[in-house]
Amino acid sequence: MKVLEATTGVIACAFLWLATALYRLVPKRRAYGFGVFIASLIYPFFRSRRALAVDNIIKAGITSDRAEAARIAKASWGHLAGHICEALKVPDVVGASDWRDHLVFDGADPETVSLLLDKTDRPIILVSAHHGVWEAATNVLSFARPMIAVARTMNNGWVARWMKKHHFRGPVTVIDKKNGFTGDVMRKWKAENSAMTILMDQHAGRKHGAKLTFFGRPAWTFTTAARLGIRTGCGIVAGSFVREAPFRYRLVGGAPIYLHSGDDIEKASQLLNDRLEDAIRRYPEQYLWVHRRWRE
Repeated sequence: MKVLEATTGVIACAFLWLATALYRLVPKRRAYGFGVFIASLIYPFFRSRRALAVDNIIKAGITSDRAEAARIAKASWGHLAGHICEALKVPDVVGASDWRDHLVFDGADPETVSLLLDKTDRPIILVSAHHGVWEAATNVLSFARPMIAVARTMNNGWVARWMKKHHFRGPVTVIDKKNGFTGDVMRKWKAENSAMTILMDQHAGRKHGAKLTFFGRPAWTFTTAARLGIRTGCGIVAGSFVREAPFRYRLVGGAPIYLHSGDDIEKASQLLNDRLEDAIRRYPEQYLWVHRRWRE
C-alpha cells in the first residue's frame, strides 16, 4: 500500500509539474476549465479517494444513489483543481477598481455584507470550509480589508515550495495552523482590522477539538473560531463563496454571528458547523468530499 501511495504521489507531482508549464499558456478565463481537465486525467489514479468521496456523500445524506454520488464526487474533484487554477489568476483579472463586480450578494443578509465589506474599522472572523472558492475569495476580499489566512503546511516539499511562490498575492498573511494564534498574530489582526479566515472543516482530534456533528455524523471539530468570538466579541461571518461563472462568486450564508462571554464553546462551534453544512448542501459539487473529515 505504501509503495502504491508513493507511486501515486510521484504521478501526481509529475502531472502538477506538467500542468504548471502548460498553465502559463492558458487564457485567464479558461483557467478553471484547464484545472478540471487536468483533474480528470489524474482522477482514475486515486481509487481510494474516489471511494472515500462517494461514501462520504452517501453517509452525509446528499443522495442515496451511488451513481449520483459518483457524479458529485468527480465534479467536486474537478472543481478543486479548477478553482485553484482560477484563484491563481485572480490578481491578473480583479483590481482595486472593479473587485466588487466579481462578488454577488443577491439574497445575502445585508448585515453580513456590511460587516464583511463596509465596516472595516473593526476586525472580524471569517469561518468557511473547503467549499466553493475559498482561495479565490480570500484574494478578492483582500481589496476590502487585510486578510489573515490560517492554513496548514503541505506534506509534499515540492508542492509546498510551489504554493509559497504562487499562492496568495496581495495583503494576505498566511499563518501555519500548527503555530497557533501567537501574540504577534493577534496584535496584527486587531491593529489592521483584518479578517481572520478559518477553514473549520478539518479533523481536529481529541487533543485539539470537540466531538460535534457534521452532516449528522460525529466529527472532531476545532473550536478555535468560537473561542476567538467569545473572547473578543468580534462578528463572525460563517458560510462560503461559491463559483457562478469565471471570476464571479456568490456569498452563501446567513446573518453574522456574535458570541459573548459565558457562551458555551461547543454549542457555538456546533452552530458554525451547521451554518457550513447548510451552504454545502446547496452546492455539494463544490465541496471537497475526498478529504477525511470523519474519523472514528
